[in-house]
Amino acid sequence: MYKLTVVNECECFKLSGLKNQQFFELLDDVTKEAITLKNRMNSEFCSKHNFEIKKIFNNFIITFSEEEPKSLKCCGSGCCK
Repeated sequence: MYKLTVVNECECFKLSGLKNQQFFELLDDVTKEAITLKNRMNSEFCSKHNFEIKKIFNNFIITFSEEEPKSLKCCGSGCCK
């Protein structure tokens, strides 16, 4: 049994009507659904967050991706990403 969970539900997820905590018998099914859900969240939500999939044993978790640290020499204008 495989479990797909969205953690840190943002407001966009709560308003979307998407289902959280889904269970699957087959690895292929949970993998396809996780990728589809992540891509949908990244393309349709407000873009304040970027989502990624983490697999821990039989659990697929969609969470906010880690923000890349800014360079120590960054001027703050946003060009240093």
